[in-house]
Parts: sequence; structure tokens; C-alpha cells
Amino acid sequence: MTEPPFVPREKILEKQRFFQQVHKHTYLKGRMDKITSVAIPAALAAASVALIAQGIYNMAHGIGKKE
Repeated sequence: MTEPPFVPREKILEKQRFFQQVHKHTYLKGRMDKITSVAIPAALAAASVALIAQGIYNMAHGIGKKE
């Protein structure tokens, strides 16, 4: 007795053809990989630069000092 596969064979072959044809880096081949490999690190970097700039501004103007 054989059990049916989770994904139809045609879908697997279609995805294999897609990944073999794309000439990008391995970690950017999927549809959602750009979000995890590019967008999230860019957002974290932008947020950290903004917080560092705010801290430098506050130190330069003496804002938020404890007495």
C-alpha cells in the first residue's frame, strides 16, 4: 500500500525547473527570500542609524541629562 505524496509531482518538477533556471545567488532564489535577506536587515540598520543620530544630537545639546 503506497501513500499519496503531499505535493503533486508536477508542482515539484515546476519548482525544480524554476530554481535551476534562475541565475541568482542561492539565498535569493525564492519569492519571499528578498524580504528576509534584504528588507529586514535594511530596516534594522536604518533604525539603528536613526537611534545613534538621535543620541549624538541629544549629547551635543545636553538633552536628557540626569542631574
